[in-house]
Amino acid sequence: PPPAGASPGSGALNPFDRRLKRKQKNWAALQAEPAKCDYLREEVGGRIADRVFDITRTFPLALDVGSGRGYIAQHLTKETVEKLIQVDIAENALKNAVESEIPTVRVVADEEFLPFKEDTFDLVVSSLRYQSRDGCVCELQIHQVLKPDGVFIGAMFGGDTLYELRCSLQLAELEREGGFSPHVSPFTAVADLGHLLSRAGFNTLTVDTDEIQVNYPGLFEVMEDLQGKYILCMGESNCSWNRKPLLHRETMLAAAAIYQEMYGNSNGSVPATFQIYYMIGWKYHESQAKPAQRGSATVSFGDLAKIEGLLKRGKK
Repeated sequence: PPPAGASPGSGALNPFDRRLKRKQKNWAALQAEPAKCDYLREEVGGRIADRVFDITRTFPLALDVGSGRGYIAQHLTKETVEKLIQVDIAENALKNAVESEIPTVRVVADEEFLPFKEDTFDLVVSSLRYQSRDGCVCELQIHQVLKPDGVFIGAMFGGDTLYELRCSLQLAELEREGGFSPHVSPFTAVADLGHLLSRAGFNTLTVDTDEIQVNYPGLFEVMEDLQGKYILCMGESNCSWNRKPLLHRETMLAAAAIYQEMYGNSNGSVPATFQIYYMIGWKYHESQAKPAQRGSATVSFGDLAKIEGLLKRGKK
């Protein structure tokens, strides 16, 4: 269980109820026909694996943080990763993990308190795990367990995820109830991501974004699918301390009308957007390339304006 510092009133800046998060992930892992709700995580897991393959080296020991049922491992090969350790806060997710060709050890542990020594892993991957209490705790833990010149490759939900749903619910609650509370867990903004990775100690950073859009008949189908598939099966339902337990029927009807009016497609369906941030960061090692000293450049950016003229002269 999380320490006392993770509870409200203890002085820790923690927007999530971590005990509820663990219960939700355990519940989600026991739902029937998990394949119907896993294709988003499988898709993102495959894209993370592609980024692993782009690095031309073999990783003797790798760690998958917040592995769930093993959505990254099924896309990796034993020629790239020789041994893999999967870590998740929910034991039920690990019990139902997808088999892969890589020798695997599964460990139940909190992602913010990894039970491994420093400088242990050559590679750490993470796909769509939930945000930590200050946005940097998990990354700091990952940096500590990486070996020097080790690499972290991960993906997380971006700040614009489910913006159609969130906006519709907020407008409806403001209109019908005079205020609103969050119904989807908060997400990190892309402008903060590079800073968070730098604070954790990573260098040579790469961050890129992608969007996956799914269309539904209406808001109620979106909510049903999120509860039974995307959000709960990924353990990402709302665990904010200030979450609201339920929505009134009139508010839901108003939100459905707003959703259709503001975002509806021409065929009557409505979109739900998932924004994904992909990040790559390296742990420092003296063998890595270093930036040149300030003032050591031999060419000025001001000379770039002269290139076109020089090329024309050369042609003549």
